[in-house]
Amino acid sequence: METHVYLERPTVELRNEYLSFYHEWKMSGETMVPWVISKDPADFPAMIQNLSDAEQEENLPEGLVPASTYWLVSEEKRVIGAVNIRHRLNEALLNAGGHIGYGIRSSERRKGCATRLLFLALEKARELGIASVLVVCDDDNVGSEKTIVKNGGVQDTSFVEEDGNIVKRFWIELQKG
Repeated sequence: METHVYLERPTVELRNEYLSFYHEWKMSGETMVPWVISKDPADFPAMIQNLSDAEQEENLPEGLVPASTYWLVSEEKRVIGAVNIRHRLNEALLNAGGHIGYGIRSSERRKGCATRLLFLALEKARELGIASVLVVCDDDNVGSEKTIVKNGGVQDTSFVEEDGNIVKRFWIELQKG
């Protein structure tokens, strides 16, 4: 794992590093997780503003909840991953989205970065006053399941989506800090 990584709010200053992260993910053909990284970065300042608005609960599209987005950044300013922390849950998030969605670029996986990213995201969730955090992963995502369990996840009832996909649901109780 990168020796020192930290969460940073999305910023125009990290444009080139974020675009490298974004294009690596697009080229992989994998589903973009968390969903916010699938936003088109062509108008980069507008994308950053949109993420900021979501955190402030401004201009939120119908059905979305306020959310804070952070990028996992190395000392060298390389964007390694991203996390989206929903401030509250609606029915869809309670079933299959959870409070925290996160992802690590493919070239940085299997180095402990996801475990560190989720740990740091849980600190941010605590700061938001969320006492019980729901984190989910698909049934076949063994790596994500291990990451969640390492961070204190306790498995709850799974949710079966309309297409038959099984979503494993885990709760993490946060201590008051």
